Amino acid sequence: MPSVSVIVPAFNRTKFLALAVQSAVNQTYPDWELIIADDGSGEETQLYLRGITSSAVRIVRLEHSGNPSLVRNAAAAAACGRYLAFLDSDDEWAPQKLERQMAALSNQPQCRWSYSACRHIDENGCLIPKKRPAPEAPDGWIFRQLLRLEIGIAMPTVVAERALFAEVGGFDEQQLFGEFHDLCLRMALKSAVVVVREPLCSVRVHGEHYSSDRTANHAGWLRLYKKMAAITDDPELRTYCVRMQADESLKLAAAHADKSEYRAAWTAFGHGLAFSWRFPRWWWAAFRGAIRRLIPRTAAGALRTRPPGK
Repeated sequence: MPSVSVIVPAFNRTKFLALAVQSAVNQTYPDWELIIADDGSGEETQLYLRGITSSAVRIVRLEHSGNPSLVRNAAAAAACGRYLAFLDSDDEWAPQKLERQMAALSNQPQCRWSYSACRHIDENGCLIPKKRPAPEAPDGWIFRQLLRLEIGIAMPTVVAERALFAEVGGFDEQQLFGEFHDLCLRMALKSAVVVVREPLCSVRVHGEHYSSDRTANHAGWLRLYKKMAAITDDPELRTYCVRMQADESLKLAAAHADKSEYRAAWTAFGHGLAFSWRFPRWWWAAFRGAIRRLIPRTAAGALRTRPPGK
């Protein structure tokens, strides 16, 4: 059995997928298998997948769902390795990625998962310079820093015990956005983490990202903070989660308003109002971010539909 099962969800984007797969095949760490869960891709990607002949690569074929968590869970269910490593189909690994992180995990047996630094590249693979230096990535017990977004962990940087992944329930298939952050938060409650501060992967920035839907994105983060408020037993963090729900409800209302979805916008605003009134800054943010979008447009819409002479 391999030590590491590499999990790759795929849906089209064949050019990027081929680069991601090649970066996994090029690893200096030899003891791995690669599981590609294909979410009903088109013929071009199917042709590419049929051309992979390595016995270390397995394809899990699925009907299209558009749910990344479901696809990744399907790949993880087929995995044999003690560890799972996550690689999205548009990202790439440095050749020494698994070697460095497996060594770090071996040296810190109390840690059941690991992450590394990363860099960002554009669709052509060119490095995107950082606007400011990133703070030093922490290790150990990092739930608080993760929840408060003091740090972020990119998908392709993580290697985790398969048993830990199963213990926390894998990816939440109802969490359509922020699903990887949600997974990391739940793992951070169960285990300390060891970090490799060397950038060992490249996250590609391009126009085809699944998370480009603003309304669904804010709805996902709203759900995540509601979930974490119920999980954490720290009163301060629970209050933080409620405040973040308030912020996300306003962002969701504004996103709906920008798309002229006024009924959905008012629903999101009302949802936030139910638990946000106690935060003074929420009222100013509500006016600046949502109410001023809603009232003039809603009023204008009412005038346009008002019968003549009324």
